[in-house]
Amino acid sequence: MDFLNFIDFKITDVLDIIFVAVLLYYIYKLVRGSVAINIFIGIVIVWAFWKLTELLDMQMISSMVGAFMQVGLIALIIVFQQEIRKFLLMIGSTNFANKRNFVKHFKFLKQEGISTDTDVDAILKACEKMASSKTGAILVIERNNSLDFIKSTGDRMNIEINQPILESIFYKNSTLHDGAAVIVGNYVVATRVILPVSNERNIPLRFGLRHRAAVGISEKTDALSLVVSEETGLISYIKNGEFVLYDSITQLGTMLKQDLI
Repeated sequence: MDFLNFIDFKITDVLDIIFVAVLLYYIYKLVRGSVAINIFIGIVIVWAFWKLTELLDMQMISSMVGAFMQVGLIALIIVFQQEIRKFLLMIGSTNFANKRNFVKHFKFLKQEGISTDTDVDAILKACEKMASSKTGAILVIERNNSLDFIKSTGDRMNIEINQPILESIFYKNSTLHDGAAVIVGNYVVATRVILPVSNERNIPLRFGLRHRAAVGISEKTDALSLVVSEETGLISYIKNGEFVLYDSITQLGTMLKQDLI
């Protein structure tokens, strides 16, 4: 009955399963909502098939699939270079000394319905008001990856979020309106921030430098970006280097709250 030996679990086996599950969750979270999710699912299926053939001692097909997985490693690094960068940034920016941040990294254990600390409603009301007057604005909301490297390019603040504050920051005659505002928790922590601009060629020409900057920061980190167009008054939601489509401001609010939990 050797084939039943796998039932004899040890504590190290349990830890092994937990670590693999957490690793797969973080990888999934990085590629979720992007075209890379399909590649990720395909890799998991091929890997599972490889392990199944090894378990069944199917040596020929197992060696073929194993060779494919090994040779394809370099190609995967090229395909997932953006996601790998985000993953390393996530690990490097984790502050385990901060209890709140530590728990945040395991937020997938939370129950649905738990709200975020960020006043999303105030942010969206301000964006709607600025959109109606075609006031250009760009808001960057920090999640797991630290944004300290861009905060230093602007003016440090510590202002609690509310609608009038956000509108006054991006008022056309305000000295703070040029650049992005960075939000951490429920506070605006920096204004006039300079963001890295994306070199992605697939961004439509109708989007200007403000949108390219929002895409750029969401490519390099897991931050969320909201952009109010000065030309059209449209509000764009950008995540993982891509424009996220929505049907209404209510749906946008729901997506934001889910992404910030």
